[in-house]
Amino acid sequence: MSLSNNDYQDIMRQYEERRLSNYRLYEQRKKDIYTTIPEIKELDRQITANSISLGKQLIVRDDPALREEYRIKNQVLISQKQALLKEAGYSSDYLEPIYHCKKCKDTGYIGQEQCSCFHQAMIDHLYSGSNMAKILARENFQTFREDYYSDQMTKQGLPSPRRNIQKVVEHCKTFISRFPNHDNILFQGSTGVGKTFLSHCIAKEIMDRGFTCVYMTAFQLFDTLAKHTFGKGKDTEQETSANLIFQCDLLIIDDLGTEMINKFVISQLFQCLNERLIQERSTIISTNLSLQEFRNTYSERIFSRISSSYSMLRLTGDDIRIQKKLWQKIYGDDIRFKKSNLT
Repeated sequence: MSLSNNDYQDIMRQYEERRLSNYRLYEQRKKDIYTTIPEIKELDRQITANSISLGKQLIVRDDPALREEYRIKNQVLISQKQALLKEAGYSSDYLEPIYHCKKCKDTGYIGQEQCSCFHQAMIDHLYSGSNMAKILARENFQTFREDYYSDQMTKQGLPSPRRNIQKVVEHCKTFISRFPNHDNILFQGSTGVGKTFLSHCIAKEIMDRGFTCVYMTAFQLFDTLAKHTFGKGKDTEQETSANLIFQCDLLIIDDLGTEMINKFVISQLFQCLNERLIQERSTIISTNLSLQEFRNTYSERIFSRISSSYSMLRLTGDDIRIQKKLWQKIYGDDIRFKKSNLT
């Protein structure tokens, strides 16, 4: 999930195209307004003349009183201009410069720092290459179905998988409604019980609300960190990709425990989780490991961070992937049939 030089240039070209498109729209608006409301053209001429006059006088002497005098003059002219626009049925800011992101004015940077819109642009770019957008369109709360989970109570007397998943989904929706709230989630359970699906559900909701979200498998996470740590030469794009892991509003690590475990992986995992806890940024982890296996696989420090700072949500039930294949084989894609029809 690293960002290549070509990827970086593609994103910067998108910003350039956006600025050019908005400038053309702005110039067309101004041309149309000057034709229909010529008084506004004269007001703009006066505003420009005042600004030039002030600039010339400030070269000789910086006078705060003079600045305030011209500010008041131009504000009167601007108010007149806005009143004319409203009378003609336009919004008062119709002739203001047009930006998709007003924070960075569509440059991607605020000073030397990358804007949050640039971070999301990188994430979107990476997702487009990984087919993530299509996955989130397919796997979300609107397509989530409880009837894949049995309503039979377990032999141990625990709640049925269906009742359990209802509580888990309720917790997930609370997590979303409170976001950003610095909460964290550990999804735990066997293969195919819906951990990844629920992670996708949360990711879509968070991204739809305008927050930055990075979704990575455990392999992708450690591969990105390894390339950043051991790569020849630290280029900007490589560093940015690694920084997204620490700076995004929500980080989702899927299938933790399937990667090759070594000292580097353990140290990087601790650094990642600990740094995000310090920065109060939320993280979601899914794993097939039991709590004991998790403790034995990773360090005590990592398990301590997880157990004290994460909501542990265990998913139970049969492998949904197998159920779907069986269901589709018997009934096709007709969702009117209930899972109980299979028994």
